[in-house]
Amino acid sequence: MTRIASVHGVPAPYRYAQRELTDAFARLSDLHGTRRQALERFHTSSTVQARHLALPLDDYPRLHGFGAANDAFIASALDLGGEAITGALADAGISADEVDLLAFTSTTGVAAPSIDARLVQRLGLRPDVKRLPLFGLGCAGGAAGLARVHDYLTGWPEQVAVLLSVELCSLTLQRADVSVANLVASALFSDGAAAVVMTGERRTPVTPARGPRVVATRSQLYPDSERVMAWNVSDSGFRIVLGAEVPDVVRAYLGGDVRAFLADHDLKLEDITTWVCHPGGPKVLDAVAETLGLPADALDVTWHSLATIGNLSSASVLFVLRDTLARGRTEPGTPGVLLALGPGFCSELVLLEW
Repeated sequence: MTRIASVHGVPAPYRYAQRELTDAFARLSDLHGTRRQALERFHTSSTVQARHLALPLDDYPRLHGFGAANDAFIASALDLGGEAITGALADAGISADEVDLLAFTSTTGVAAPSIDARLVQRLGLRPDVKRLPLFGLGCAGGAAGLARVHDYLTGWPEQVAVLLSVELCSLTLQRADVSVANLVASALFSDGAAAVVMTGERRTPVTPARGPRVVATRSQLYPDSERVMAWNVSDSGFRIVLGAEVPDVVRAYLGGDVRAFLADHDLKLEDITTWVCHPGGPKVLDAVAETLGLPADALDVTWHSLATIGNLSSASVLFVLRDTLARGRTEPGTPGVLLALGPGFCSELVLLEW
């Protein structure tokens, strides 16, 4: 088993109440009449109270085209990502030159050299650090990243790895797109970065590890669901595809997958004391709770994260993990599940032991 030594989240610097964001998007997209009413309805029903943006609101009308938005992504990703990694390493009591693997996940911008490569010298990581940039996993990227780092550390149990997620969803928003999918996205998504430090089982920590052990992982793709969640790449950038059937897919498949995953480790749903779930939105969270038969308070940390910072795509589940650790209510030796859903359509499951 590998150990989660620390989790450090960094919301983007500009915080706005949901009401401010509703009005700003309506102005930016020139929404009136029924479209403005739909926007109001989606923003209210999202349960999001405030979100963080990479740029001040007044800067977004000046972003013309994919290139300008992506340049802003690179600049902000380096700042936020560097802060997240530095904080996570400090929390874990590990220096930058001890890191053997740096994994990076994002689906809201592109860069070559990748963001992880650009951070190596900036943060004082070794020039021989191994890098693993992961693109296209969307909201599942935080859970999938943890799983892939666990796979690596299983083979290199004396080493240290860092997972970095940076998602700047506001830089992908399409001002000319008045589809339901884009209006829903404008109500939910936010910007931020999170970093996780993980150690192999033979690595002796300098300070006591704050997080749980990773016991096992599972990835699952669902049939005929490639267009349930996706990007269409256009001249203006990433255009969101977000099907209304997402909760139905969750109800159809997730419960059976989680039960089978737990059964392989002689566990049942009722044995799980802690659920670390990606905040995909109210309808998705209701579907998760329903198909898993969860107690009313099982997803409280997730609901609180959705309300206070919104959905940060792949970084969100890592923020929920951070907040779960900070709450400190888990009993040592008890099992937990970290889960997220994303494009594919897919689920990523991580079995934890506290």
